[in-house]
Amino acid sequence: MQVGLFFGSFNPIHIGHMALANYMLAYTNMDEVWFVISPHNPLKEKASLLNQNQRLYMVNVAVEDFPKFKASTIEFHLSQPSYTVNTLAHLKEKYPKHTFSLIIGQDNLENFHKWKNHEEILAHHKLFVYPRPNCSRSVFDTHPNVVLTEAPLMDVSSTFIRNAIKDKKDIRFFVPEKVWEYIDSMNLYKK
Repeated sequence: MQVGLFFGSFNPIHIGHMALANYMLAYTNMDEVWFVISPHNPLKEKASLLNQNQRLYMVNVAVEDFPKFKASTIEFHLSQPSYTVNTLAHLKEKYPKHTFSLIIGQDNLENFHKWKNHEEILAHHKLFVYPRPNCSRSVFDTHPNVVLTEAPLMDVSSTFIRNAIKDKKDIRFFVPEKVWEYIDSMNLYKK
């Protein structure tokens, strides 16, 4: 089984995430895409994060009608902050018959040298890279395990959505319907 791991805070999950995961299934050899909810990305501020279980709930309702999409809580059970290399080692041990690749944005590839043990990740896993606005070429672009995809440019971010909600904007079509219903009913991101 070829599994694409889409790591993120998903604070909240939005249509850009869903469309990119769909693209990866359609245009690569991936059999499934797992949305790996990160309790704490070491390169981001933890204070701005919604509770991990609320973010998990939103991912679950977003993917529930798509059998090839899965929500993964693997990082909830690992030491914090989460390092991708540790998560990959744990997944390989737990699912020895699966082949794991990473789905990352071009902005993450630019900073890939900052990732813990990035050489080890590149040696054993493919990186499927989707374009991001205003990103330049990276020293990793020509690595044999880096696949630069031609996924449509999705200039939607969780930050934009959180800020729009705080500014009392109706952005319901930027997130899956059930995610919007949850955000609205729970009054999330309004402050």
